[in-house]
Amino acid sequence: MDPILSTAVLSLVIGAVIAFVFFRSYLLKQRSELQTIAKPDLHSDPKKHSKPPQHVSRKSHSKSHAHASDKDSNKRHHPLDLNTLKGHADSVTGLCFSPDARNLATACSDGVVRIFKLEDASSKSFKFLRINLPAGGHPIAVAFSDDASSIVVASQAMTGCSLYMYEEEKPKTANGPKQQTKLPPQIKWEHHKIHEKQAILTLTGSTATYGTADGSTIIASCSEGTDITLWHGRTGKVLGHVDTNQLKNNMATISPNGRFLAAAAFTADVKVWEIVYSKDGSVKEVSKAMQLKGHKSAVTWLCFSPNSEQIITASKDGSIRIWNINVRYHLDEDPKTLKVFPIPLQDSSGSTLHYDRLSLSPDGKILATTHGSTLQWLCMETGKVLDTAEKAHDGDITWISWSPKTIPLGNEQVVVLATASVDKKVKLWAAPSVISS
Repeated sequence: MDPILSTAVLSLVIGAVIAFVFFRSYLLKQRSELQTIAKPDLHSDPKKHSKPPQHVSRKSHSKSHAHASDKDSNKRHHPLDLNTLKGHADSVTGLCFSPDARNLATACSDGVVRIFKLEDASSKSFKFLRINLPAGGHPIAVAFSDDASSIVVASQAMTGCSLYMYEEEKPKTANGPKQQTKLPPQIKWEHHKIHEKQAILTLTGSTATYGTADGSTIIASCSEGTDITLWHGRTGKVLGHVDTNQLKNNMATISPNGRFLAAAAFTADVKVWEIVYSKDGSVKEVSKAMQLKGHKSAVTWLCFSPNSEQIITASKDGSIRIWNINVRYHLDEDPKTLKVFPIPLQDSSGSTLHYDRLSLSPDGKILATTHGSTLQWLCMETGKVLDTAEKAHDGDITWISWSPKTIPLGNEQVVVLATASVDKKVKLWAAPSVISS
């Protein structure tokens, strides 16, 4: 045999042997690993096997606990959060308490006005009266007229804004016993295209008790333009018009005693008018009274003190001002700035935010404020923050109002703050405690 050929055959044989040995050892190793993996499942050590399930159990328990805590935190979103009025199918655009605080009316974009019975603020559910507006319009604001049985509703439609006054009709009794069934509220008066085709921004009402006023409810509708109209709540009669001449209104409201009308608009100045009453108690005229000058930027919102002698304003200049309007303006005496507070609300970069809404408690001690979905309570004496709910709602707050009187909360009687939002909810809040300095 050729030596070269012999060498080649020998090399192939040696190579084959080496390959066989290597491949066999590899197979044995793989088989050993497979057996090692399979053994714990077939013959597990109780002590060793108990650890993985415990670890998995902790994880799942941790997750379920997190979900539970999330739900609990939502339920206990804030210590002052008392209750939620549910049942709205769309954004809640406005709300208003009745004079006795036992009824809360809401305006909702679903086309329905609901009047909730507040028998107890801690109730699990609240009964409500449902008022469906005429087709084509949806309610944007509400204001009670005289008592809880009558309510004025501002409605927005493609053709413009309308006002409706609904009143519950008491069942007539003949010679028999009084009927217990209440009839649905009926429209007593209505006005259409009241601000041409402009939207209504605010609708507020006050009982006229100043001077010779006869105690009627005066309603103010403020358009997004520059005009404001005063209405007689019971009859729907137009009592007067004013023009702010300030490019664009932000809001308007009437003092609690029905004496003054004040408007916040595009400019930094606040204009105030006096509603003058005749000897017979009717409105004689609406005359210009004074201007509040001091802010450096647009006033976003304002409210009156309970005694109608002060106005609280919030501005985009980052400040809150308290004004004394109990002055002899007929003798050219100017309103005085009593206090100036910086708005204690900043964004993540530290820039001061402005307030969208203001509402002063019936005792005049707590100022409730909003910005977006944030709700904040301030001490009127010091301007200090009493409490803050950073996410009071799951969307922007559209309206806030304090109950004019106390309402039951279990065995207590409390004043509550109501907030409405685009999140389809209305919430009731307790008042924070005010520590005297």
